Amino acid sequence: MPLYLDYAATTPVRPEAAAAVMEVLTDGYGNPSSLYAPGRQAAAALKTRRVQLAEAVGCLPEELFFTSCGTEGDNWAIRAAVEAGKRKGKHLITTAIEHAAVLEPMKALELQGYEVTYLEPDETGVVSLADLKAALRPDTLLVSMMLVNNELGSVQPVTEAAKLVKAFDKDILFHTDAVQGFLKVPFTPKALGVDLLTLSGHKIHAPKGVGALWIKKELLTRNKVKPLLPGGGQENGLRSGTESTALIAGFAEAARLGRAEFEAAYNNMKDVKAYAVRTLPEQVEGLRILCDGAAPHILPISLPSYKSQVLVRWLSDQGVYLSAGSACHRGKASHVYAAMKLPKPVLDGVLRISFDGSTTRADVDRLAQALAGAKAALFTTLS
Repeated sequence: MPLYLDYAATTPVRPEAAAAVMEVLTDGYGNPSSLYAPGRQAAAALKTRRVQLAEAVGCLPEELFFTSCGTEGDNWAIRAAVEAGKRKGKHLITTAIEHAAVLEPMKALELQGYEVTYLEPDETGVVSLADLKAALRPDTLLVSMMLVNNELGSVQPVTEAAKLVKAFDKDILFHTDAVQGFLKVPFTPKALGVDLLTLSGHKIHAPKGVGALWIKKELLTRNKVKPLLPGGGQENGLRSGTESTALIAGFAEAARLGRAEFEAAYNNMKDVKAYAVRTLPEQVEGLRILCDGAAPHILPISLPSYKSQVLVRWLSDQGVYLSAGSACHRGKASHVYAAMKLPKPVLDGVLRISFDGSTTRADVDRLAQALAGAKAALFTTLS
């Protein structure tokens, strides 16, 4: 039976979420903007699903705006912050280990004359609050800091960072990409103290193609956020385009059930990760734990001097599925691991293990056997 250990890349859609999707596709197909009965029913169902997601997130329903994915949410948050702060300045702050959905918009803004400060992580994969404080300027308009790094499992000090930023200048907007944190670590947007927060469905056993952007109510009342996609005026005029009601239903259902199961899943992932940290180096000679981050579901390791892409393919042939880093890199070297300044032999052999609430210690033992088999079967590099 295959062993899937790449839940940070995507998760299988849980049956209840798939059933919610199918119900809308077959019975609740009305356009929620239409005034006749099927449209009104679709609008009512959409309202219910927004409430369910809000309860899982810990926020007001009117603060949630459905998107197509986490990447759209990140882009929208950054663009909206730039538009809102255009009279304030042209300086932005982020981290060197953000997802490409944040880093690429930042690079595009640099080409338009904006200045971006990239905060480097320490050896634990966490950025320094002192470095953030030193980077703040009167013309800073946005800080974007992810909650959980998708390759290291490190949890960034978002709450403390937001307090620091707001104490410096309350008008600086703070965005966090919480895609890898949602239903993996405990948080609410209010407790974090942020202004904008990004979510994605397919990381929590919902379908691909749906996400959400949380926007602080104060920003909405002050009309501080502009739409990324102007058009027909859906999502209270802030995200035009007919709502993907079926995918939204799956997202909300997965979030509802995930919230109910959160404590049990969190404790299980934490236990399995601790077991992996303790036993993998014992069972696989030379294996190195790169970062024992606080998130319970992500563990980066390395088999130094082996090629990670070769390892991934060999393990796949044995029915063990994990990755060499973020699936979004498509085989390219990871900027996250590069920011950790790892020696080349260690960087060559990087692998990312990511767990789920259903992962067991026996799965870790099976992975260890597979990794030992890979070492015996494959050649090292000359680096």
